Amino acid sequence: INRRQKELNDMDIASIGEIYHNWRSKEWESKYKDIPGLCQSVQMDVLRNNNYVLTPGRYIDFKEEEDDGEVYDEKMRKLTSDLKGQMIKAKDLDQEIAKNLSSIGYKL
Repeated sequence: INRRQKELNDMDIASIGEIYHNWRSKEWESKYKDIPGLCQSVQMDVLRNNNYVLTPGRYIDFKEEEDDGEVYDEKMRKLTSDLKGQMIKAKDLDQEIAKNLSSIGYKL
């Protein structure tokens, strides 16, 4: 939705559920793994020392974004060029679909 809010889809919900169930399982030490930027299991004494504040930033290691070394302007030129090619291909595919539908009696 924005930088601070994310709308969860079914796959996100299933993934979070799986993480939770792995953490709660009897074999949690082999099933559960901390995921930087998403989840981390901490001991109760750590929570106690933080006055039971559950703000994720206190516990979750947020991964830093890697710099790919490309200059922004160059990267945007490449991305827009790729997008232009994809849009041309999409237009061609749309025409092909319309042609095929027309050949079996359906018009768009």
